[in-house]
Amino acid sequence: MPTVKFPAMMKYYVENQAEFEMHGSTVAELLENILLRYPALKPHLFDAKGGLRRHFNIFVNGVHVRDLSGMETPLGNDAKVILMASAAGG
Repeated sequence: MPTVKFPAMMKYYVENQAEFEMHGSTVAELLENILLRYPALKPHLFDAKGGLRRHFNIFVNGVHVRDLSGMETPLGNDAKVILMASAAGG
């Protein structure tokens, strides 16, 4: 089952877990399953049109999904998925 790493600033929405396992054969399915378990997380990941928020990045085994197959990137049982919110300052 894929392992998901979550940003510290959003652990509150996933029972204070920094890392957990979740079923999903693709990134999209994995995110759907995460939201089924933690529905309060949805507005933090997705915009009003259902698209992933611009400031959110997803990496599978260290590679950004935009360099793979996007949300349809397949996940093996040993996949490491990192959800990362971009930080900006100024």
